[in-house]
Amino acid sequence: MEGQEILGSQLKGNEIDLMVQDGILQRKLQGRSRIKVICNDPSRLEFYLKNQFGINNLSSYLENLELGGSRRENIKTSSDSKAKKVRTFKGFLVNCYDSIPAILNDNQLIIQPFLGSFTFICDFENFKIDKNIVIVGVENAENFRFIEHQKYLFKGQKVLFVSRYPQSKDLIKWLQSIPNQYIHFGDFDFEGIGIYLNEYQQYLGERATFFIPQNIEGLIKKYGSKDLYNLQLDRRKLIFEDDNIDNLLAIFHQYKKCLEQEILIGNEF
Repeated sequence: MEGQEILGSQLKGNEIDLMVQDGILQRKLQGRSRIKVICNDPSRLEFYLKNQFGINNLSSYLENLELGGSRRENIKTSSDSKAKKVRTFKGFLVNCYDSIPAILNDNQLIIQPFLGSFTFICDFENFKIDKNIVIVGVENAENFRFIEHQKYLFKGQKVLFVSRYPQSKDLIKWLQSIPNQYIHFGDFDFEGIGIYLNEYQQYLGERATFFIPQNIEGLIKKYGSKDLYNLQLDRRKLIFEDDNIDNLLAIFHQYKKCLEQEILIGNEF
């Protein structure tokens, strides 16, 4: 928040990864393998800490932790006296370009968001759809917003798109409760594969697949980023049994490039 840089090795954890994914913090590569973490907009970080973690004053909060203050003192600096993460909503966002019939709390629901809007499912425990509908989990916000420009990727399938954000276990709990096929649509890089393996495939097993376009090699060769490849040196140790992903990793290493999924928006290659 003071404009300084912190070594990536000194700033790790799920919360940090989430802040980077949400654009609150930024990682930058120095040299060939040294990663530093920065904050381009301290005001966004301050708002994020207050909204997501209930921390109203970071300096006072840290000082209180170091001094081992009382719960009463914690309340002054955090909206939760136990300093736990605050969940504003439970549930997840859904989107579609063709209307999807569903049942929510025993009532019929037609999911058909207006262009530029999404549907938020709060009572996901009571949310049901036809078992033949394919669930596509979208990693990046821009792809989730412009799904109508990616229809060519899922021709012949009745698809309901779900967003990875807001990030919680609600989505995976719902996916585990239904029999539907799940396709993970994320970035074509080591981190994207890691998200698929760790957050979805290990819970859904054979019902889960990682989406890979047929022309992925040409896309990576032409549009891939060497910086993205080099930035994820510490994420290359993946444990899996999937020939398709193994072939995708071979392409990464062949061209020393990775690819962000936004390239597929509106571009029917």
